[in-house]
Amino acid sequence: MPFENSPSRGIAGQPAQRQALPDLHQTALVPVPRRFPASLPLRTVCRVVSQITAEMLSLLGDRVIVRRDRRRPSCHVRQIAMYVCHVALQMTLSEIGTAFGRDRTTVGHSCHVVEDRRDDAAFDEFVSAIERRATAVFASQEFAAYE
Repeated sequence: MPFENSPSRGIAGQPAQRQALPDLHQTALVPVPRRFPASLPLRTVCRVVSQITAEMLSLLGDRVIVRRDRRRPSCHVRQIAMYVCHVALQMTLSEIGTAFGRDRTTVGHSCHVVEDRRDDAAFDEFVSAIERRATAVFASQEFAAYE
């Protein structure tokens, strides 16, 4: 039969060409080097970065917070801390989401928001300063663990 579909036949009686699929057991994923000690829980790392961000923001902000504005600084602190954890400390979005009690898509949105705001030179310098401090804190923790 000319239109019979079988695994050994292709179109109209021609032999089917089989493509070699890559062997999944031989392809290894390259692990991303972390920039914080593995002995620290992820929640602790995120909490420290959030605290660094909040302290630096309080040093810069001297305006009085009105009632409708109360939640906004905490949202900005969390968004910046999520971004720093992802970019500077090489954490995955899922890990950050679990540590902050949020979904990974929320973390992705936070990273996009902060990345878009980095076009402003002052904000870019502020985020860069937080990144430097976060990597310095966790780099010193790693060396202290070996002593």
